[in-house]
Amino acid sequence: MSTQNTVEEMFQAGVHYGYSKSRRHPSVSSFVFTTKNGVDIIDIEKTENLLEKALEAVTKLAASGKTILFVGTKPEARQQIVEVALSLNMPYVSERWVGGALTNFPEIKKRIIKLLDLRDQKEKGELDRYTKKERLLIDREMDDMTKNFQGLTGITKTPDAMFVIDPKKEQIAVTEAQKMNLPIISVLNTDCDLKQVEYPIVANDASVLSITFFLSKIKEAYTKGSNGLTK
Repeated sequence: MSTQNTVEEMFQAGVHYGYSKSRRHPSVSSFVFTTKNGVDIIDIEKTENLLEKALEAVTKLAASGKTILFVGTKPEARQQIVEVALSLNMPYVSERWVGGALTNFPEIKKRIIKLLDLRDQKEKGELDRYTKKERLLIDREMDDMTKNFQGLTGITKTPDAMFVIDPKKEQIAVTEAQKMNLPIISVLNTDCDLKQVEYPIVANDASVLSITFFLSKIKEAYTKGSNGLTK
């Protein structure tokens, strides 16, 4: 990875835009280059060093065939989280984090199995035996479960690591990952506590361009590691 090219790419993607100085978390102070008009500007050369460490971790996870759960429920992150997770055949949460998704996984797995069973029954026409009102209620239940569990339907055990866009927004998910001793890789802005995350990437976590840039790098790193696994 060319340092100059990467820094230029990050600059073009607006990675350097932090939040207002008044929102700054003390843990990120050393990553703030300057403050303009009350807004923190992130030192993206330091961000690049953090990115390198995060990508090394992702490559190692991929080389060992590990599963990474992608989490990003803020509007700017949803579509990109889904696309990258699906392209890597990884689980994801893009709508709402359901409490216990990690710490009470056996119970969550039961609800996923129920969703898959209802889908199967619907496809086979087995729900036709119910009244119209009952079918409407079942459809609503399926819609709710699909929204909550769509990205988790393919997993049979808890993941090995978590990638998060904005750990402050995803505090419940981060807390559960910590309880399960999962390494956390995260893009986080100047309002976040980077000590909560094993592999923090201090950067703009509120821009589609910035989020897309980092997810593309994570995807590249995982693909690289996976290729090493299949050789």
